[in-house]
Amino acid sequence: MKVVLFCGGLGTRLREHSDTIPKPLVGIGFRPIVWHLMRYYAHYGHKDFVLCLGYRGDMVREFFLNYNEALSNDFVLSEGGRKVELMSKDISDWRITFVETGLHANLGQRLLAARKYLRDEPEFLANYSDGLSDVPIDRMIEDFRRKDYTASFVAIKPAQSFHVVQAADDGLVQAIGPMDGSPLRINGGFFVMKQEIFDSIQPGEELVEQPFRRLAAAGKLGTWRHDGFWKAMDTFKDKIEFDRMDARGQCPWMVWNR
Repeated sequence: MKVVLFCGGLGTRLREHSDTIPKPLVGIGFRPIVWHLMRYYAHYGHKDFVLCLGYRGDMVREFFLNYNEALSNDFVLSEGGRKVELMSKDISDWRITFVETGLHANLGQRLLAARKYLRDEPEFLANYSDGLSDVPIDRMIEDFRRKDYTASFVAIKPAQSFHVVQAADDGLVQAIGPMDGSPLRINGGFFVMKQEIFDSIQPGEELVEQPFRRLAAAGKLGTWRHDGFWKAMDTFKDKIEFDRMDARGQCPWMVWNR
């Protein structure tokens, strides 16, 4: 299955980095977050990617055009540095399509712009490109097919630092508690879709708003509940937390290392 990655947003909540580079290129260890996400999908056999570019798309193109396998693989250097023998490779069997989808386009319009590269795909995967998880995507795909959805997404619980509040109309608090005790879930950004999704997207519409509401009303929108690891890189604090996890070698999203 092809994997559509939305790589064109401005990343305004991560301005410490996104003022100079697009959010998908913000690093975790030696590689940017988009590489970690692609490596995750490749682990499950999905190695044909469509990158929907926008803000600083030139930098995304340059990263892959100048990709250096030696930065994340063991290698032998000989002949005074003239010969590099790689012990393994990351992206040699990946296929990546780079699509310019506009600076200010929303996700629905970016997906429409990439439609011509998905015409032969009855099903495809998609992702926001700013979050990592250990969700078993193979099992999610099986569930998606069995229930005959048009689209499905991972539903996760928000960070436990948030509290859920129930209040009366006059503002009187009736209950308050941590998120882990609440049934509420949010969209985690890992999508599985059928080609029919394009029938639900009108010009100018945001993917998870009007189109998803139509699918929900028709009984064609599903979720995969995931209670394992999931984390988005929204702020500089998130970037630091990812770096600390990488430094400790505690990276649950690296399913390829299991």
